[in-house]
Formats: sequence, C-alpha cells, structure tokens
Amino acid sequence: MLYKNNAKSLLVTSAIVSWLLLLSFVLLSAESTMAGNGVPKFALPFLSNLLIVIFIVSVFLFQRLQTESLKGIDFIGYLWNLFSRAGVAAYLSVALYLGYRVYSNYSETQSSLLLHLVYQINFGLMVLFLSKAFYIWKVLLLYHKNKFLQIAWDWFELLLAATLLLTIFNFKYTSYIFLPLLALMSFYILFLCTNLKWVAYLTFNNKSRSLVLLGAILLSCYIFVRFFKNTADSPNLVIDYTDVGFLLLAMLFVGLYSLAAFLVSLFSLPTSSVFEQKSEDLLNFQRLSQSIQQGQSEPQVYDMLFDSTIKAADASASWFELIRNGEPHVSHLLNIDADQISRIRHLLLAYNIHNIDYINNNLSRNPGFRELLLPWKSMVILPIKSYKYLSGVLYLLKDIEGGFDRETVNVLRTFTSQTTLTIENLRLVNDSLQTERYKEELKIATQVQESLIPKTFPTDSWFEISTHSAAAKEVGGDFYDFLQLSESRIAIIIGDVSGKGISAAFHMAQMKGIFHGLMQQDMAPSEFMKQANSALSRCLERTSFITSALYIIDYRMKGFVFARAGHCHTLYYNSMMDEVFYFQTEGLGLGIIRDKSYSNHIREMFYDYNPEDVMVMYTDGIVEARNAANDEYGEERLLYMLKQTYHLEADDIKWAIINDLQDFTGPDNLYDDQTLMVIKFKPTQPNT
Repeated sequence: MLYKNNAKSLLVTSAIVSWLLLLSFVLLSAESTMAGNGVPKFALPFLSNLLIVIFIVSVFLFQRLQTESLKGIDFIGYLWNLFSRAGVAAYLSVALYLGYRVYSNYSETQSSLLLHLVYQINFGLMVLFLSKAFYIWKVLLLYHKNKFLQIAWDWFELLLAATLLLTIFNFKYTSYIFLPLLALMSFYILFLCTNLKWVAYLTFNNKSRSLVLLGAILLSCYIFVRFFKNTADSPNLVIDYTDVGFLLLAMLFVGLYSLAAFLVSLFSLPTSSVFEQKSEDLLNFQRLSQSIQQGQSEPQVYDMLFDSTIKAADASASWFELIRNGEPHVSHLLNIDADQISRIRHLLLAYNIHNIDYINNNLSRNPGFRELLLPWKSMVILPIKSYKYLSGVLYLLKDIEGGFDRETVNVLRTFTSQTTLTIENLRLVNDSLQTERYKEELKIATQVQESLIPKTFPTDSWFEISTHSAAAKEVGGDFYDFLQLSESRIAIIIGDVSGKGISAAFHMAQMKGIFHGLMQQDMAPSEFMKQANSALSRCLERTSFITSALYIIDYRMKGFVFARAGHCHTLYYNSMMDEVFYFQTEGLGLGIIRDKSYSNHIREMFYDYNPEDVMVMYTDGIVEARNAANDEYGEERLLYMLKQTYHLEADDIKWAIINDLQDFTGPDNLYDDQTLMVIKFKPTQPNT
C-alpha cells in the first residue's frame, strides 16, 4: 500500500511538472512567433513531444493504479465514478472555451496566448478523461474474463503504448508506413468492444440509469473530438494534439466502447423485465424447495406460494382457499372482497367447476361471468392436491383478455407442484415417528413424484422415445424430463441425485424446477449446467451432488448438442458406420465444486445423427446392478445388448435391455434407482 501511495504521488508530480513545462514551452513559442522572431532555438519538436509523452504516461499510470481498487459488481457505481470524476471535464472544457469566446468578442481581439492557454487546459482535461474512461472500461470489459481475453487486453495496452514512440520521434501516424498498423489497431478495438457481459447483469432500473450516464459520457467524447477537430486548422497553434496517434486510438476505444454499451443496454431494455421475472421465479421456486430445510411450516409455505404466483402471473386479484375437513377457508386475499368471492364460487359450482385445474382467458364472453359485472377478464384455478388429499385451491384473476398464456401457466403449475411436494414432505417429516402412517405418506409422496415425471413424450415422424424408471425405495432420486423449445427442437434431461429416499426425491424436484426455470431462456447445455450448479450450490447439503446430462435435439439441423455433468456416458449406435460406442465427454457433477471454477469442468459436444441411429441414456442403477454373485451388469453387457437389438423399435430395445437386466440380477434385487431412455431417429419423411 505504501508503495502504491508513493507511486501515485510521484506520478501526480510528474504529470503536473510535465504539463507546466509543456504550457511554458507553448506560451513562449507562441509569444516568439507573435513578435515575428520565428521559432525560438529551444522549440525543438523532440522536447515538446517528450513532455507530451511524459504527461500522458503519468496520467494513465496514475489512473491504472486508481482503478485497481475497484471491485464488485456495482456497475452503475463504475459509470458514475467515470462521469463524476472525469466525464465532467468535457463540460468544464466547454465552459472554458465559451469564456474565451465571450472575452474575444467583448475585447474584439484574438489573443493567441489565451487561445494556447485554453487549448493546453483542454488537452489536460481530455487526457484525464481518456485515462479514467480507459481503465474503467478495462474493469468492465474483463468482467467474467477468460485467459484469452486477458491476453488480448494485455497486448492491446502494450501496442497502444508503443504508438507513443511515433510521437517521441515525430513520425506522422497518417504516413503510408504506419497507417495500415493503425487500421489493424482499429479492428482490434472493435473486437474488444464486443465484450459487454456486465450489461446482462443490470436490472431494468439500472439499465435506464446506465443509459443516462453512458449518454453523458458519449457526449463528453463528442465535445473533446469537436473541440480539437475545430481548432486543428488554426494557423496560430504551436502544437496540434490531433497528430498524437495514441490519443486518437484511446479516444476511438473509449468512444466505441461507450457507444456499444449504450446500444446493448438500449436494445436489451425491453427484455430486461422478462429475464428479471424468470430469475425471480427461479428464486421463489428455490425458496419453496428449501422450506423443509429451513424448518418452515405449512402456513409459511402457502404465504410463499401466494406471493410467488402473483408476481409470476402479474395477477390483478387473487385469493387462496385452505381446505379443512372438506370445507374451504379463505386465508389470503388480494384486491377482491368476500362478496365477489362468494358470487364467483357459486357460479363455478353451477358450472360444476369444483377444485379442478381450470383456465378461462375470456370471461366476458361467458354469459354467467358477464352478469356478475366483475372487472376481470381472465381467470386460472390451480388446486394444491396430491394423490389422496386436497390441501387448497389458488385463484388468480387479471383485468385483460388472454392474461394467462401457456408459458405463464406452466410456471404456475410448477409452483403448485412443488408446493404439493413440499407440503407432503412436511407432513411426512412431522409424522415420521408414526411408522405406519409414515409409510402411507411415502406412498403419497411417490404418487406426487411420479406426477412430476412425464409419462409420455411428444410423438413425431422423426424420432421415437421409450422410457423406464424404477425406484429402489418408495421415492427415488433418478429423474428425466423434456421441454419443447420450438417446433423442431426439444431439450431432454436425465439425472441422478446422490443418495436415496425422500432427500433424493426432494433434490430431484428442485432440479426439475431449475430445468424448467432456466430452459425457458433456451440456453446452451453447457451454460445450463453452469447456472444450475450455481443455483444448487445454495441449497444442496455439502455431502450431496447431482449428476446430469442435457441434450438439445434439432431435427431440422439433423443433430443434437449435449453436455454431461458427471453422468453416465451416453451409449450410441451409428447406423452409417454400423458401430456401437460410448460418447466419452468430460463433465463434473453439480454441487461438487461450488464456485466459478466449475465452468472449467463442463464441455459441450455436437453430433450429427443419421436415420436409424439409436441413443441410450441411463443412470448408474442400470450398469451397477448386481446379481447374487455380486457381479455388476456393466457397460460392456449394455453395449452388447444394443448391438443385438438396434434394428428394433425404441420400445422393443428398452424391454430387451430391461428383461436382460432382470434375468441377470434376479427378481426383487433392486438396490439402486434405475432409469433408462431409448431414442431412435426415424428416416426423414417426405412431408417433413
């Protein structure tokens, strides 16, 4: 720290002394020229150029040391720091120049010495602004950096500093020798200006504030460029700073990065609220998932459900009914009174809509609802019920038609499904001392868990899917799911939670929620694994982890991309090569490494499939199954079975493997959860 303070003091002294010497040099040269004595003997270009370089280097190095203390993710703070401490220099420059013009017009004389004084002060203000902006942009540009980006920046600084040699030796950067090099530097700057990851982390309000600050910074750049461009043609100037190539490139970098940040913030502004809502949904889902671990009660879980669903749906009104002894009791209200609830409930009973999943996006077209003269035009009803019990019913209303689209309803159902599982697990924990009742509750939890696992996959002419899942206990930790991303793209996930029983099933439900929450944004498999690891790191016990594999299949592209997080290697049959093999890809389980370095352990792979290709995904309960002699079923036997059955339909391949597995282990010999998925790609249909 003492070294840095001494270095800063030395650099400030060097900057002030060099600027004062340069000012003296300029004023003496200007006075000598005005007196008609020509250029004085001491007015050597080398001396003035050396002073310019010393001043620029001193100011830039000082700002570099200053910005080393900037840490954290307060990006608006960085922008305010730049504007308040350096950006205002441009506006001081304008005030100074206007003062000079007023004085000149009032006195009706053009003072060359005063012009040079204003010019020198503006030069100092510009260098101060450029140096501050240069290193503030460095901090933002290198946010979430990788090794390549760090090396690229280091080279940029080195090459930019090298351009000062042009000034020292009085070379013209516009010469045919140096102009191509400067053009290459310009392209280099354009590349660096594409690194704007920090903008994605700004909220809607922060993006609005950043647009104001970035606009003010851009205006600062324009003011300095306009001033020095307009004064460059003045015949009275002793020194023209537009000939300094370093300043030109620094201004180009600062201006372009400011413009790029402004445009990215502007065009991402309309979608900011969407991503904020998705993040809020994911956070609320995690809170629901962690209710048991945090020792919360049923009323607290319902409070979170009510608040979360209102935010997710942007509901205008809502109420929640707890079912006690078969009778509804209103426990939560928003913008609706008891009389309105009573009238809506009687109408629903008349329509025989009682405690069922119901959506109506146009209440005004229904005669019964129209007669109620209600201010709402859309309604959704979501019961909180397990296989045996109805815990409550959630009612949400909006004052616009079509207020509940498919994506919103899917998110709401995910919340209610998780609430159902959480409530059931809370009851299981509370009643765990009563063995018989505990077993009964486990059966209910099994039904709830089974409801979270898709029973059918979408059917199409280009592929077929067959699945098998068996839990070693009443509830298990294996899971699989899918999400239709578009007409031609589908995301499929399979995974295994460490451990068995309720804890594994609980984390399985968390993973399902994270999958639906994140993949609504249609992100790449490797990015999903990084985000999922970050989310799970905050809720998994230190001893728990999840292995998973995510596949995105695109039938228009005739290929799939996948990432593996420590899960079993995918078994594949390539019909063109008539070969069966395992994809050997890298990947580490979710929750094992709980910091940013996890991204170094995930790799993504793309593979083109052929008609009649077969892909087999499974959990370790398949290959690690043992027989009476304690021998494992193993990957080799699984590979052999696919060699014998690849010509069959997907369902037949699955049953051939399962039957062979049961013949190997014997009946009732299930020690770990088993999940198997078989995908077979069909020949392209003429109408596809």
